[in-house]
Amino acid sequence: MRIFPLLLAAASLTLAACSSQQLYATGQEMQRHECDKLNAMQDRQRCIAHVNRPYDDYQRQADKAKGAK
Repeated sequence: MRIFPLLLAAASLTLAACSSQQLYATGQEMQRHECDKLNAMQDRQRCIAHVNRPYDDYQRQADKAKGAK
């Protein structure tokens, strides 16, 4: 059980070192993996098209949403 705190600390340091763009790319990879699980080709293509949104587009939309609050 002593390993868990060490793993948690290592994970925290790793996440702190990642840029938001790197985290976005990691999230995209996870979402693509989920898209690949879809059986219907149209659903899979729609899912992948949504996931493939460039980071810059995501950032603009996020900034716009922050400004609306």
